[in-house]
Amino acid sequence: MSSRERILGRVRRALADVPPDEDAPVERDYLREHGERTVEETVDLLAENLADYRAVVHRTNSEELPYLIMRLLAQRGPQYVLVPPGLPPAWMSAADPTRVHDRAVSTARELDQVESVVTGCAVAIAETGTIVLDGSPDQGRRRISLIPDHHICVVRVPDQVVASVPQALERLDPARPLTWISGPSATSDIELDRVEGVHGPRILEVVLVR
Repeated sequence: MSSRERILGRVRRALADVPPDEDAPVERDYLREHGERTVEETVDLLAENLADYRAVVHRTNSEELPYLIMRLLAQRGPQYVLVPPGLPPAWMSAADPTRVHDRAVSTARELDQVESVVTGCAVAIAETGTIVLDGSPDQGRRRISLIPDHHICVVRVPDQVVASVPQALERLDPARPLTWISGPSATSDIELDRVEGVHGPRILEVVLVR
């Protein structure tokens, strides 16, 4: 018997005298958001919390977005940039680096040669400064946002911005591969020395686009 089977067996025995009630409603009497804000205040809070997590925040409109992405990539100087299959073509229309498309056959070693990635997002949470990816066509598979060192993530404002985690969960499909990103990848040792880039991108740039 495996460890998994032993653990599940203990759970079943512990719940043996609990009658099943699959139709019982789940109580959701918690706060849906902390305080009331206008749309602009919610977006400002998102930008503030993203910056607090050491993400670099940019604001632009849809017309200027391709040129902003071009400049952000030029500043990092990548030779290759990874793009998910459903990324809007206009976003990369002004960029110079060679585009590498996300393919199932690509190995982690191959992806590690790509310096930057550009994706969209599923939702952005203002109160926590969190970007959530769900593997949609404009975001690609989970690994493409974890292996390159530089991630540019585009958030459509205000449509993709919510105030709180409960509001975000209402928009997300739990069956999809969700990646929750709060700033660049970081960890610290017992002396609290911060190291970035251990489990994902060292540099996260979030573009809030209207």
